[in-house]
Amino acid sequence: MVATLVIASAALFAPSAGQSIEVPPGARLVLEAKGEGAQVYACTNSQWVLKAPNAKLLDARGQVIGSHFAGPTWRLIDGSEVTGKVIASQPAPDGKSIPWLLLGAVPGSGSGKFADASYIRRTETGGGAAPKEACTTGELPVPYAAKYSFYASK
Repeated sequence: MVATLVIASAALFAPSAGQSIEVPPGARLVLEAKGEGAQVYACTNSQWVLKAPNAKLLDARGQVIGSHFAGPTWRLIDGSEVTGKVIASQPAPDGKSIPWLLLGAVPGSGSGKFADASYIRRTETGGGAAPKEACTTGELPVPYAAKYSFYASK
């Protein structure tokens, strides 16, 4: 199972490139899921800027168990939901994919299975990076996959 959560603290929400994306000691894994879909970029000031993810969450058997969309928010098919905010970021090991992240659950955003979620980790990313070329207009979905791990701090 995979759960996604984020912790709320003004100091924790300043994304920091190169910081550890490890969850704090004592955090307990609630759910793991594979995300498959696209990172959707919009052309802004001649550059591709992330608009929102648009992905399905899959269990270990490849069955759809939820979705991942703007917020960033993760919602399971049972209605459970959590929104996160970036705490730390690391470049993907392949140097070409979207970064690996540690997010904290936004207070009050968790419900159902995600009610106790405190952290969400995005790892094992493939694809999804914005093109480096300048743009003139429009939106561009860039396919990606990632592993999402949801943790409770209790």
